[in-house]
Parts: sequence; C-alpha cells; structure tokens
Amino acid sequence: MRPLPISAETAQKLAAFMKVPLEHLMHMPQHLLLQKLGEMAKVNENNEKKS
Repeated sequence: MRPLPISAETAQKLAAFMKVPLEHLMHMPQHLLLQKLGEMAKVNENNEKKS
C-alpha cells in the first residue's frame, strides 16, 4: 500500500486531531485517514465561521 500523499504538517495536525501518535497515523488504512481528514476540515470550517 502506498503512503498517503499528505504533507508532514498535515500529518502532524491530523495526528493531533485524532489524538494518536504520528507513528500510528502512518500505518492506518487510507480510507480511515481520508474520512478523518474530512472531519477535521469540517471542524476547522465551523470554527472559522464562528470567529
């Protein structure tokens, strides 16, 4: 399986959002990572609208 093509910065933000170590994040299935990226984007979008 190919690694998910995301930047190191995005990987760090996603690991913090999911509250998992970066090492665990890199071994997760891609479909879960993409789902969590979508959730993180929605949360960030809602936070920006509230500000």
